[in-house]
Amino acid sequence: MITTFNIDGMHCTSCKVLIEDACADVPGVIACQVDVDAGIAVIEHDADRAALARAIQALGYQAQEVV
Repeated sequence: MITTFNIDGMHCTSCKVLIEDACADVPGVIACQVDVDAGIAVIEHDADRAALARAIQALGYQAQEVV
C-alpha cells in the first residue's frame, strides 16, 4: 500500500532525513520518500497508517493523510 501525508513544519534536508528515518523504524515500512518543497511524505508500507502518522508527529511535525 502507498500512503501520502501532508507534513507541516519541515524546513530543510535534516527534517527530511529525520522523517525518513522515523518512518523506516515503523515495522512494515518498505520505502519512504519525503519532499520538503512539496511538504509531503510518500510511504510504501504494510503498516498501520495511524502508526506512521504517530511516528512523524512524535518528531514535532503535523502529519495529515492525503485521501
